[in-house]
Amino acid sequence: MTQSNIFCPVCHGGRKQPGRTTFTVELGFGVVVVRDVPALVCDLCGTDWLEDATAEKLEQIVEQARLKHPVVEVANWPQDIQALAS
Repeated sequence: MTQSNIFCPVCHGGRKQPGRTTFTVELGFGVVVVRDVPALVCDLCGTDWLEDATAEKLEQIVEQARLKHPVVEVANWPQDIQALAS
């Protein structure tokens, strides 16, 4: 990450730090929640950013949930990512 990418563009006072976030998506018929997702998180305002590879994996989780058509699907990042790979 370059020096200019370290500072939060939202609050302009915080710094992006490696951390974890919760990803939620509304599918219309239900909600998918993925907990413990690796992200860069502003240490001041809490805004988060996902790496491209992480976003791709989240898309896989959401697609699996869409096929099951649940009202609520809650996934934990490390365990459910490994389950999708198999």
